[in-house]
Amino acid sequence: MSDETIHESRRSRTRQGLATYLRRIARALGRGDPVPVDEAGTVTVDAAATGDVEVELERQEGTVHFEVEMEWPDEAAAVDEDAAASKATFELYADSADEYRWRLRHDNGNIIADGGEGYADKRDAGSGIESVQRNAPGAHVIDVSRDEEAPDEGGSDATFELFRDSADEYRWRLVHDNGNVIADGGQGYASKQKAKQGLRSVKSNAPGAAVEETDE
Repeated sequence: MSDETIHESRRSRTRQGLATYLRRIARALGRGDPVPVDEAGTVTVDAAATGDVEVELERQEGTVHFEVEMEWPDEAAAVDEDAAASKATFELYADSADEYRWRLRHDNGNIIADGGEGYADKRDAGSGIESVQRNAPGAHVIDVSRDEEAPDEGGSDATFELFRDSADEYRWRLVHDNGNVIADGGQGYASKQKAKQGLRSVKSNAPGAAVEETDE
């Protein structure tokens, strides 16, 4: 059988971003789940229980290359080039004030996250969606009512904050390191467990969710 490149991509990442990506791979391997190859998880490989790992560190033309290569027999590793990356869709729309907003709607019809603010420019709303897609999967989760703080290592450029509102319900918000709230759940939950389930749905569904323009 001739060689076939199924997926190839290249992009710059911060150290935290790289750590987040590698943790996604490690978690999938540890659980025996399909391993996401691309950022959105639309290409996955269901790895065999045992495989070969090759690690190489070299200098070449002024650049340091650190390469980790994993190999499994073809018949023992199932590749999915059309994986169901998300069960939700980002809806981009203009509100009654002619500002652009977004919401993340699950396939069951529930809105599981929204941006919480309007944007004068559609491109800014799109950038807000991209920030959530990029930061939600690896964001640490803290309970601000218990004065918890996010660890210094790992995570992403944002943190999921759990808190109790004036009605004594649990809510969550995704706060960027610059202090901006880039997403929230839009509703209160009777228990912290339910609020965590809501934000976990955003963690898993936001990265690969398609973006569609809709009417309000």
